[in-house]
Amino acid sequence: MYTAATLLYPHALATSVTLPMEILQAASQTALARSRTGPQVKMLLAAAQTGPLTLSSGLTLVPDISFNALPALDLLLLPAIWRNPVPTIRAMASALDILRRYAAAGTRICSVGTGSCLLAEAGLLEAQAATTHWNYFEQFAHRYPNVKLKTRHLITQSGNIYCVGSVNSIADLMVHITEEWFGVGVARAVENQFSPEIRRSFRAAAYQTEADSSHHDESVIEAQQWLREHLGEPLTMGDLAAQVDLSPRTLNRRFRQATGMSPQAYLQGLRINHARELLKHSNLAVAEIAWQLGLQDASYLSQLFRRHCGMSPLRYREAVRGKLFDPQPTPAALE
Repeated sequence: MYTAATLLYPHALATSVTLPMEILQAASQTALARSRTGPQVKMLLAAAQTGPLTLSSGLTLVPDISFNALPALDLLLLPAIWRNPVPTIRAMASALDILRRYAAAGTRICSVGTGSCLLAEAGLLEAQAATTHWNYFEQFAHRYPNVKLKTRHLITQSGNIYCVGSVNSIADLMVHITEEWFGVGVARAVENQFSPEIRRSFRAAAYQTEADSSHHDESVIEAQQWLREHLGEPLTMGDLAAQVDLSPRTLNRRFRQATGMSPQAYLQGLRINHARELLKHSNLAVAEIAWQLGLQDASYLSQLFRRHCGMSPLRYREAVRGKLFDPQPTPAALE
């Protein structure tokens, strides 16, 4: 049994409360239908007091439990705050210790939009990657200068702390958690039930502090992260080496030792993955996608795409928009 709780406050955005609950409940019901012995999810609504709470939208919810009575949790959700987050930050000051306690216990904590302000107020984002609603980037950066605000990422992960920039992105994160808890089959069923045509994978959307940590070369990890953050720029080995204070030759050697591939091959993989996402979820022309990936030549992108995926970009777009699964690279493309 997994236990998840959502903290309620008067200016919480209703959809950021209900959507994660619906996705997790759908996953729980799907898993139960497939196996009577599968895991289940218990969802709790928590507030400062247990009486009915009316949100800014007019929706009235009845909390199950008070903040101070919450049990051990596997997941703690902080909804987005409607409009100006400062009044809610002040009202929730007494609850910040609760966030610190669950963070210290290793509970996965996920904030939506400006709900990340509560994590920052609790000191849980100091020197950590985070994101928030795009409309509050400037205010957030000013109020929390020690937080590594990632304006180009809709999801960030730093250890057990996750931030998502929008309600749409919380769906991506919930599908990711569903896959961890219930397996790929249940996650795909839930994903297709809610919105198969627009979902992005967690890995495609997220900035992960611990990404690429299958090795322990800090300079290579830094290089990998820098490549992800500058994907749309024309890059050279000299640019990359300068960022990590290594010579191009030393970086190339250490990168191969750590990852089994060259920096150029790693960058190509990143670009192809991003091209797949853009082909699937946008109407951009191949030339426009090439430009977004830092490539000047659409024909070169098409050549790379065929090599990696075994089909042209346009053929891939037709295929993924007509099916509920990604076509995988053909055996020939893997040779």
